[in-house]
Amino acid sequence: MPTLPSQFMPPHPPDKMEQRYYDIDAKRMIEDPESEDALPRSREFKRIDSTYYVGWLFEGIYKATHAADYIGYKNAIVPLERAVALMEHDYARALATRTGDAKTFYPIRRLPLDYTMLVYYLEQCYSNTEQPDKAFALLRHMLKWKFQMHYYMDTYDYMAWIVHRNRFYTSAKYSFLKNSIDANERLAQRYLDTAMMLIKQNEPLNVEIDKYFFHDYERLEKLSVYHYRNILYSYSFNIDSANHYFELMRQERRLPHNNYANFRVICGDFREAEKEYKLASFQDAGDKRLMEWAYYSATVDIYKSLPKQGATLARDMIRSAGSTPGYGWYNIALARCMLYDGQIAEARRYADKAAEFKELHIGTTLGQSQYDFSIQLLKLIGKEQAWAMDKFEHRNWWYNPKVLLDMSSKLSEKYLQQFLIINQFAQNPERERVIYKLFSTESTVSWDEIWHLIHDFSAQYFIDRFQKEAETDNRPYIRKYFELFSTRLKMQQGKYEAAKPVLDKLLHDPNTDAEYEKLFTARVYEAQALCAKETKNEAAKNDWLYRLYLLYPQLVPFCGMPMNMTLHVSGDVDKDVEERLRACNINWVTNSSIPAPQAYVIFSRKGSKKDITCYVMDKAGRYVVPKQTFAWQKADETGTTLAYRLFNIGGKDPEETTKEKTDNR
Repeated sequence: MPTLPSQFMPPHPPDKMEQRYYDIDAKRMIEDPESEDALPRSREFKRIDSTYYVGWLFEGIYKATHAADYIGYKNAIVPLERAVALMEHDYARALATRTGDAKTFYPIRRLPLDYTMLVYYLEQCYSNTEQPDKAFALLRHMLKWKFQMHYYMDTYDYMAWIVHRNRFYTSAKYSFLKNSIDANERLAQRYLDTAMMLIKQNEPLNVEIDKYFFHDYERLEKLSVYHYRNILYSYSFNIDSANHYFELMRQERRLPHNNYANFRVICGDFREAEKEYKLASFQDAGDKRLMEWAYYSATVDIYKSLPKQGATLARDMIRSAGSTPGYGWYNIALARCMLYDGQIAEARRYADKAAEFKELHIGTTLGQSQYDFSIQLLKLIGKEQAWAMDKFEHRNWWYNPKVLLDMSSKLSEKYLQQFLIINQFAQNPERERVIYKLFSTESTVSWDEIWHLIHDFSAQYFIDRFQKEAETDNRPYIRKYFELFSTRLKMQQGKYEAAKPVLDKLLHDPNTDAEYEKLFTARVYEAQALCAKETKNEAAKNDWLYRLYLLYPQLVPFCGMPMNMTLHVSGDVDKDVEERLRACNINWVTNSSIPAPQAYVIFSRKGSKKDITCYVMDKAGRYVVPKQTFAWQKADETGTTLAYRLFNIGGKDPEETTKEKTDNR
């Protein structure tokens, strides 16, 4: 390379260096290694000189940026490794040069940029193929050059990231780790301390370099440290410190909206989190990885009593992702939305699709253990709900031998699923801080799902635990969730009278967002109804069930208490359908003094086509379940389907159904 001073020239003949400069370097100045032309250009460069790193750089970066699965990233590793080795062989002296002189820096300025770019993509490929030991060794190797600026690769920041991402392992698995989660988190923080120290140490050396070639580079390197500080502090529930560093990034207009939204979720501020997730959807556009904002936004919709809205988002993400990273997570999100919409069979189908998909966890701390746990927990809830469905669909379930046999079989399946989860869960060293803690940045399930996990086990242990959390947790918006859990567990011990005043207090908690915490309020209503039932207060039970129905009707068929409802049937009535509807476990009342929604069912027929229109209104004449019409054939199936429709369960848009069928071909 003629522009290099003699002390930096590789040990090659001058004519070879001229060929590199005129036939390769000149062309690469107008080419982008991430473009569609990069791969043919890499072949051209290698034909000219296969010992020059540039051709391998173009091939490796092209393959890395276009990879969408394990094989793709694996294939990118070979050319990237070759490029790194060739650079180190030819340009070691230039890479090791530290200078504050702009004239010395100028001719070698591209070399550290190329090298750190190569290391960045190679580290990503190692991490995306689950080789953190190689990724960490690569970063340690890079430290020997003692770069005065980090360019594409903030080495110590990425070392902290790798340690945090693998925090639940020990040195027995990866030698770069300590032997506990706390020790690994402290190690990650020390790496960030070192990163900040080096920025300050290099500052005098970089004054002139930054003035001529960059702009305020020190500030950008500090922002990278702040970014990883946020991740670590949010994970450890160090709310004040996380807030401090998020605010520093906000002031510099570099706020990572997805991470900040996750932080607002763990603080219980779901309204702000939703806004930040929407901003993250623009910030992360185009990335070929899991869009966490979409996965978690669907859960926020569930909290808002809008599972159908969450399901629409999940379906959209599934269509756009195809079989690329994130597809499995979106199926989990869709399965969750289906559960809370009462569509249990659909939920099981999407959970199975997620289980069968080989998800690639890239660009996220969420890993395979969280992925598997989320699927298994959704399946457990689905089995519980399937058992409750038999009770809902058959008013006489307790003396129907066929139904009892089916319920017994489903109960056995539930116990087997619990056994599977417990065995898996017992090996999870993070259960104390990610599951039991409620609302963790590393949690991939909702708080309500955790209730289904723990409510059958060790009631007193969890009562003591959640009561302590309610008193000591430093998140004021979250304390009420711990209190609700401990109160519901006390109810399982028969302490209904003691539970009532606590539930009353929870309903008047000033830190509850009425719009964004409807699921929380609905669970309090459900607990109130159960307390009233067990204390023989029928009027209060009816009132609480009515409130629950108005707020979150999809939950009612699975709560174990029949709903009061007034039925109005008209049109060309099919008696078999009506009879099957009335056989469901709903209290059909006519007494206007009993709080009950008004259900309207209208039969119509045009030739061979038979339709049913249904809707439900509250006592004030407002729609609870909007009008919907569906065609039917078999009376028995239609009767049960209609019963669920009266609780706003199901009823997908025909266009949505058509799109879904197309996607599943």
